[in-house]
Amino acid sequence: MDLQLKDKVILVTGGAKGIGEGIVRVLAQEGAIPVIIGRDVKDNSNLVKQLEAKGQQAFQVAAELNDPANCEKAIKAVVGQFGRIDGLVNNAGKNDGVGLEHGSYTGFMESLHRNLVHYYLMAHFALPYLKKSKGHIVNISSKTAETGQGNTSAYAASNGGRNALTREWAVELLPYGIRVNCIIVAECWTPQYETWIQTLPDPAAKLASINARIPFENRMTTAEEIANTTAFLLSERSSHTTGQLIHVDGGYVHLDPIIQD
Repeated sequence: MDLQLKDKVILVTGGAKGIGEGIVRVLAQEGAIPVIIGRDVKDNSNLVKQLEAKGQQAFQVAAELNDPANCEKAIKAVVGQFGRIDGLVNNAGKNDGVGLEHGSYTGFMESLHRNLVHYYLMAHFALPYLKKSKGHIVNISSKTAETGQGNTSAYAASNGGRNALTREWAVELLPYGIRVNCIIVAECWTPQYETWIQTLPDPAAKLASINARIPFENRMTTAEEIANTTAFLLSERSSHTTGQLIHVDGGYVHLDPIIQD
């Protein structure tokens, strides 16, 4: 299916690694111009070079998204380069374990900036250009807002905010023809996930137990599977879909796991 994304300028925050990298790669394959926005210019540039070596297009802007001024500068840099913005994928963030019992006000507020506030800021600064292009927004969120996890109050609150902003923006932006949707991620295999699981006493056993709880095929979601749905939601092939929280999770959140001996 041709998603009709050729030459569309689409911003992807945290686009150099993990889920963000998967999204950037799929968008580039579809002929779009993904713009990687993240703090590490080396990581950003390496991915751009890899894509360009394949004859694909990409661009990068180094920005610390915790800083509101950097968010605005990133948008200006993209517009200065291309003159337009056709889509925004809010993806950057990290499960940082700021809990209730052992957390702090400072840690909680820092986590909100790291995981939620820049979602608002990037959309706010990109909006004038999205209005011109009738572009679309996809927010990446996590199951923690719905299922809880324990010892991650700030991250869970941030994802609850991401979900709420998706619905709120979908309503507010109706007059401009801008669709806003959200993808809920459960267990997705990324380098960050692998690093975490290797810190555990028995990584293999832990991974097996997690996979067993995922109903569909007893395996984790891949970054590419998240990316494929993201690309669809950014395209006009999903032209009547807005305000949706779409779970790409192998049934983790809503289906009872089926354990086979």
